[in-house]
Amino acid sequence: MSGDGFTGRDRAPEPEVLAEWAAVASVSSDPARVRDVRRSAQWLVDALRGLGCPQAEVWETQGLPAVYGCMPAADPAAPVLLVYSHHDVHAADPTEWRLGSPFVPVLRDGLLYGRGVSDAKGQVMCHLWGLRAHLARRGPSGPAVTVKFLIEGEEEIGSVHLADLLSEHAGQLAADVVMVSDTMLWSLDRAAVCTAVRGSVTATLTVCGARRGVHSGAVSGAAANAASELCRLLGCLHDGAGRVTLPGFYDAVAEVRPARRASFDALPFDIRTWLADTGTFTADGEAGYSVPERLWARPSAEVARVTAGRTDVPALGVIPAEASADLLLRLVPEQRAEQVAEQLREWLARHRREGYAYRLEVSSTISDPYETPPDDPALAALARSVGRAYRSPVLTIGNGGAAPAAQLARACDAPVLFFGTGLPGDRWHGPDERASLDALRLGVEVIAAFLAELPAGRRGGGAVAVPGGS
Repeated sequence: MSGDGFTGRDRAPEPEVLAEWAAVASVSSDPARVRDVRRSAQWLVDALRGLGCPQAEVWETQGLPAVYGCMPAADPAAPVLLVYSHHDVHAADPTEWRLGSPFVPVLRDGLLYGRGVSDAKGQVMCHLWGLRAHLARRGPSGPAVTVKFLIEGEEEIGSVHLADLLSEHAGQLAADVVMVSDTMLWSLDRAAVCTAVRGSVTATLTVCGARRGVHSGAVSGAAANAASELCRLLGCLHDGAGRVTLPGFYDAVAEVRPARRASFDALPFDIRTWLADTGTFTADGEAGYSVPERLWARPSAEVARVTAGRTDVPALGVIPAEASADLLLRLVPEQRAEQVAEQLREWLARHRREGYAYRLEVSSTISDPYETPPDDPALAALARSVGRAYRSPVLTIGNGGAAPAAQLARACDAPVLFFGTGLPGDRWHGPDERASLDALRLGVEVIAAFLAELPAGRRGGGAVAVPGGS
């Protein structure tokens, strides 16, 4: 047993257990995988029961099932922590994978490869292993806090029934603190705590230029071309400095706070390493800001997909009648998703051209950004736990993607923290997704320590400053 009271098994992730769960192809976007999503939910229920949770059950929705679990503290006055994550996974094309198959996980050189091993089944398992380590240290007295789990099955398709779950089960989900585990670490070498996630607005923009595809030999040079018009519109989405051109888009965006900028600047950021980890060729975006600032403190607009004409046959010289693009806007604190959606509609109205028809469909699953209150004692407790696991001072980072943090904060009337075990090179949503066993091991230590720290944190004791928090 080590000096902190944990045995080797208590602290160690079990890749074979994670691999077993990841082998269940819980792809929420594929109607043919509904049974697998249900199998995944039941697998997690069994794992929670095996851990000793007296409450572990599948929660049905109008779509795909979520999982609820609860491990009560011995002290009924102890704080309540609600852990949110998801057990559904992104679709995967086996032909794109070089290391094994998406749902036949393989372990190589300390990395477990498979769909969902990092996003986000590995993060969920870290909480189970962390709770196990915490219980092993405390003995029969039970956990220092009541730990609840809400692990949904529709995150990858926009959490379409999460609001219903939060409303229907409000009593069971009541908590003092919420922790979202669908985020990333900075690296294995530098301790950092995520304190904010961006919001999101997704939309599909469609342009129509003709009633049907027309052979270019009959009309080329004189006909409306939906694909060209769409490209023109997309080119208007940013100005020459990389700023988004939606009217009023930056009105609510505050400049990066000096303390937060200093925390970002203190990160050991190497552009070549970042490019290699993310698989991109160059860093682009809004001029005048560093890459970390662009990722975590500035909003963005991306074109996620462009389609025009038939893609299953050669073009055959046909000018497409219709073209469409999927847009993804990321928002930062103080922006509101509904307002940005309206700005997108106004932007399109300003750029329309006579003779074309336009259709803009904004997804109903938009989300607001969220930032953890910088002076919340639970955040200080998490920072202490991360620093202890890394044995180094803690810096502040953000999360470039979105999460339903604002929704959870409103529903539970509680602060939301973030802790995940993903790394920038884990290839989320791409081929050869992977999870680092070292990252999982650190995650277990952080969670076990945090469960012990949280009671003092909620009483306000032992608060420490979090860099970048003011």
